[in-house]
Amino acid sequence: MKTIRLFRPVGLKEMELIAESGFNAFPPRLAWQPIFYPVMNQQYAEQIALEWNTNDEFSGFIGIVTAFEVNEDYLKKYDVQNVGGAMHNELWIPAEELNDFNGNINGTIEIVKAYFTGRSAKTENLALRSKLKEFKK
Repeated sequence: MKTIRLFRPVGLKEMELIAESGFNAFPPRLAWQPIFYPVMNQQYAEQIALEWNTNDEFSGFIGIVTAFEVNEDYLKKYDVQNVGGAMHNELWIPAEELNDFNGNINGTIEIVKAYFTGRSAKTENLALRSKLKEFKK
């Protein structure tokens, strides 16, 4: 089965929910989040994590870049959306389709980059704390 590598920048709270799933699924969207936005490249995910998540209290002032593989055939039903420059490509997955999306993730959701600030919150999740420790300098 062929897969496509996608990325998602997240804050600490969302990452804790991913960790609670065994790093296998993204949590349901909140009522004010009708769309789930995975991005098509790591550079774009890093930009969001650094510029947005590290400055956002709801994100715990931490920007985490996740990467995961999704079945290519499943993704064919979604058009790539460009929302800015050449690298700003993402998919728009309706919130009600997120369970199906999660079912098409091949393997686990991994952390590939993390950005911290002096205001960064700490997690009580031991598995997540161990993974994040690898990115602290």
